[in-house]
Amino acid sequence: PTVLLVLGIQEIHADQEIIGKISAAGQLMKCSASLDVLFLLDGSYSIGKGTFERSKHFAVRLCDALDIHPDRVRVGMIQFSSTPHLEFPLDLYLTKQEVKDRIKRIAFRGGSTETGRALKCILRKGFPGGRNSSVPEVLIIISDGKSQGSTMMPAMQVKERHIRVFAVGIKFPRWEELHVLASEPTEQHMLFAGDANDAANGLYSTLTGSVCSATAPGCKVESHPCERRTLETVKELAGNYVCWKGSKQLNAVQASLCPFYRWKRVLIKHPSRCFRTVCSDPCDSQPCQNGGTCVPEGLDKYHCLCPVGYGGDIHCAPKLSLECSVDLLFLVDSSAGVTLEGFLRYKAFLKRFLQAVMGQDSPMNVGVAQYDSDVRIPIEVSQHKNAFSLMKSIDALNFSGGGTLTGRALQYIAQHGFRSTPAFADVQDDLPRVVVLLTDSKSQDPVAEAAHYARDRDLFLIGVGSSFMRAELTQMTGNPKQTIVYSDPQDLFNKIPELQRRICSVDNPEGCQAQSLDLAFVVDASSEVGLENFLRLRDFVRSSCLHFNINRDVTQIALVIYGSKAHTVFTLDTHTSNSAVLQAINQVPFLGDLASAGSALLHIYGDVMTVQKGARPGVNKVVVVLTNGGSMEDAAAPAQQLRDNGILVFVVVIGDAQRDTLLRVAGSPNYLIYISSYEDLQYYQDLIVERICEEAKSPVNLCKPNPCMNQGVCILGPGSYRCECHGWEGPHCESRVLRGDSPRSPVFPSHSHVQWSPRGLQRFSRAPQHTKR
Repeated sequence: PTVLLVLGIQEIHADQEIIGKISAAGQLMKCSASLDVLFLLDGSYSIGKGTFERSKHFAVRLCDALDIHPDRVRVGMIQFSSTPHLEFPLDLYLTKQEVKDRIKRIAFRGGSTETGRALKCILRKGFPGGRNSSVPEVLIIISDGKSQGSTMMPAMQVKERHIRVFAVGIKFPRWEELHVLASEPTEQHMLFAGDANDAANGLYSTLTGSVCSATAPGCKVESHPCERRTLETVKELAGNYVCWKGSKQLNAVQASLCPFYRWKRVLIKHPSRCFRTVCSDPCDSQPCQNGGTCVPEGLDKYHCLCPVGYGGDIHCAPKLSLECSVDLLFLVDSSAGVTLEGFLRYKAFLKRFLQAVMGQDSPMNVGVAQYDSDVRIPIEVSQHKNAFSLMKSIDALNFSGGGTLTGRALQYIAQHGFRSTPAFADVQDDLPRVVVLLTDSKSQDPVAEAAHYARDRDLFLIGVGSSFMRAELTQMTGNPKQTIVYSDPQDLFNKIPELQRRICSVDNPEGCQAQSLDLAFVVDASSEVGLENFLRLRDFVRSSCLHFNINRDVTQIALVIYGSKAHTVFTLDTHTSNSAVLQAINQVPFLGDLASAGSALLHIYGDVMTVQKGARPGVNKVVVVLTNGGSMEDAAAPAQQLRDNGILVFVVVIGDAQRDTLLRVAGSPNYLIYISSYEDLQYYQDLIVERICEEAKSPVNLCKPNPCMNQGVCILGPGSYRCECHGWEGPHCESRVLRGDSPRSPVFPSHSHVQWSPRGLQRFSRAPQHTKR
């Protein structure tokens, strides 16, 4: 048969984990030894310019596995085609970067593939620029193996001179010809340039133990089955067929047999073994728990990708728990509207939720009801006391597929969903009763009256459904804060943390009702926002303030609006009650000019979050910026200045905006909240308030921001601070020293200091306080 086309590849027959480790180790290997390495680079027309560039890239990658140094590894290169050409000798470039830069500049020469002639040149002249024979010599031939002449004799003579030869296949190599070139054992001296990291690993693995230093700790050379394959397209005789030929006789033809050929692809396999260095990684010990996926980061670091509900630590410990005591009933839609697939998804959601939040000592009681045209309670509240038996019961639930009568289901649950057991029928259960409705189909009967009936009986309703169900769910729950919607089926599982928060908020006051906080809202009132959207932002600030207990000891609120300049509507110490703040917000005007968020944040730093304007030392400080994301380029530096002084910056963006710029302003994705439209702003209020409240509980640095006025220096003490003043006196350097009197140092009389308490600042003194004015 006549060979027309050859395709060569190499595959390692190992599992994906081992292959990943081989690739990772290949990026970490470095051979440190006295070694002369000469590259013999095929630059013939059969290679072509594109493959020649890939050969150069591969040679550069092999250099990364060599510790190139005048006293250790030296590298030279010869390009061969019709004749060999010295590109650079071994003693010319003595650093890794110089060698790599020179290889990248080598030009393709072209010509026939005279591999044998190149080997004979090395036999005559040796390694150009090499050291004496005491230094081991390594020859790396990068070629497709399609030599114009015989290579057997010169290859044998080169190896007899104790030159170690690596044969690297490039493009579509002929493995049998490369086999002739490689040193023994050939399995350890044949590489494939298709995967540079793997080939660099193979080179290092072969040199380790004989030339290079020992492998790194935790690494070892292992052999794996591999298969080198050549795909040849051949012309094959298919048989002889009758054909007509001409004849010497006039007007006559002669029948004859003619050969018939066809084209056929033949896969030639070369089973072998590949020797590779494999390093253990930190994921081998399987540190991630609860179904987490371990992702290695080098040889000694990793991180865990945790399922929803896990991530309490780096090893995916449960992070959610229903520490609140409730009677909890899930009401699951089992009608034809949700389909069998949807019902199975709800079962999976229930199991995932309970796995995440239900521990051995969980104080909650859980039941499950399902409905279509009828209502059933297959799992009564308090029926199961452990998660395992509850999961088995959920697995046994069956899809029914009738009509969707959600109103009837709510009426039934209000009457029968939380019945006491007969033994304790006379004991009143004081636990809050929560019903979580899971549905994805519109009700076929009225729901408003039934939901009102259920709420009147002190049932706390939470609705979970897809986004098109939002209006109906809110009608049932009576509160958009108790409505949870998901965008697609997978997003349902991302709502587990939010559902946990909603369930436990039933018996807790919302907001930061007992937490000291200095809070400033910064509202974009520019023409880009527009009057209508500005009024929505104003309403959002107004309703957000309802979540806080506003007075001197708990929460103080300031409001700043901005266009091209910032305007303080009221400072932190202006209003001391919720009603006064709400009344003041109603009077906020729309500015309607260009926006400069940077000037607004500078204004917050210098004129709002200051002791002079009511900011309290020892109290957490948060700034919430409400914007459409425009004109934020000048805001990154002022925002960082606020953070450096212990003031947290939240950025709430409505609409499309440049993420990179906004991320610099917020400082972290945790403090950047995107909202698609102004209409959706109300649905994010709970999330924003919860984030603010979480920060209000974090530790406080009493000297950030500086409570000392007039350039006084704040000095921390245990649970207290003092101000060191120059030319001023008083607890905060607020009083100028008059008539040439020298200031006291420290400012406070002996045995006096300022101490922080959750309700603010208290000053204690056992000596009388004298202040000169």
